[in-house]
Amino acid sequence: MEPQPRYDSPPPGCPAHQGGATEEQYEYESVPLYGEEFAADPQSFYTYLRQFGPAAPVELSPGVEATLVTDYAAALHVLQNPERFSKDARRWADLKEGRIAEDSPVLPMLGYRPNALFTDGAEHMRLRQAITDSLARIDAHRLSRHVERVSTYLVSQFSHRGTVDLLTEYARMLPLLVFNELFGCSPEIGDRLIYGTSGIFDGGVDADSANKELSAALQELIAAKRANPGEDVVSWLMEHSSQLSDEEMIHQLVMLISAGMEPQRNLIANGLQLILSDDRYSGGQFGGALLVEDALDAVLWDAPPMANYAPHYPVQDTDLMGVPVEAGELLLISFAAANSDPALPSARHTLSKRAHLAWSAGPHACPAKDPAQLIAVSAIEKLLNQLPDIELAVPEESLVWRPGPFQRGLTSLPARFAPVRPTRPQASSGGAGAGSNGGSNVPMSKPGKGSVWSSFLAWWRV
Repeated sequence: MEPQPRYDSPPPGCPAHQGGATEEQYEYESVPLYGEEFAADPQSFYTYLRQFGPAAPVELSPGVEATLVTDYAAALHVLQNPERFSKDARRWADLKEGRIAEDSPVLPMLGYRPNALFTDGAEHMRLRQAITDSLARIDAHRLSRHVERVSTYLVSQFSHRGTVDLLTEYARMLPLLVFNELFGCSPEIGDRLIYGTSGIFDGGVDADSANKELSAALQELIAAKRANPGEDVVSWLMEHSSQLSDEEMIHQLVMLISAGMEPQRNLIANGLQLILSDDRYSGGQFGGALLVEDALDAVLWDAPPMANYAPHYPVQDTDLMGVPVEAGELLLISFAAANSDPALPSARHTLSKRAHLAWSAGPHACPAKDPAQLIAVSAIEKLLNQLPDIELAVPEESLVWRPGPFQRGLTSLPARFAPVRPTRPQASSGGAGAGSNGGSNVPMSKPGKGSVWSSFLAWWRV
């Protein structure tokens, strides 16, 4: 894109602050979104970027350039016009022309995959319909009961201590166990899915091994469901009239796992952080549905779990509300910046309270927002009901946010409470829930006896 002149000083971390550059020297440099400075105060970056107009040049990692849409109306325009702004990453000019390194850390989030997220037109409609129809078959009451069981189990693992890291021991673990239930995993396959999924998101030396384990476990899960379908999302996808192949099944399941793990973890943790640090939410009796829902709405406006994503590529050179963008240029939507757009006066009062863009919009809007919201509300309510005196163990200002251009998530969320005796489950009348097979906050080692999903099942069936 052609950058526009800017006037205010850039926030810390921008190229202009390095080496005492003058305005003329930094006027056309992209703003990096991957440093600790951005993680600590992204809103100051968004304020600065708005001087470009509705979209601005950014750098997602060294050498990876993008145009970030920060304006609410412009974001809606891109999201709602797939004929002009494609989702197909094979159009990405920088990638096609070899300007993106194969080992770029952001490529796994942006590279093309044959799933509903990266397709357009009839193919997108076919894949998305299979997903939305299958998710619509989830029984909300059954899902809520399973979230409560998982929450009780996780709390039982640390309630005797009086201290907990709510991010790693609760918000991170709960979606993993819930998805195993929704997928109808056996104990062995469930342990492998958790190992593989955790390894991919957490990175490290075992990331490649974790990715291979995830793919192999999904292949076995699909084979098992083809032979013996159940009441679970995997079986429903198979039964759908879209007639997904095994390869298509794997790609859709990886997309569901990716969309359901990291954002869900951040939504739960960010909601807990707000409730435990803001008197408007922490006052009075914990656990009320309205209180938790209001807190989550505030998070989705102010700290959406996926802050900058929804990659799009202009089909041809075009003008985005005054900003010229080239065909094949990487456009990202800043849900966080669009939600705080100064041109959106009192949006929470003049518009629907859920007019935020945290769930995206248009044909690629999140198909799982209702179950995702239910999981987060139930997880937070159940925790607060079990530990009504829980509070942050550190000052709010000392909490650290994870660096990275895409998500808005904490590195940890230390809390304390009066120790309590662990709660045992009620007698089970038939497994853990929907597909019936269920995890733990034990260390993420290679799957085997005593691993996460197996440990939850053993605990539940006592």
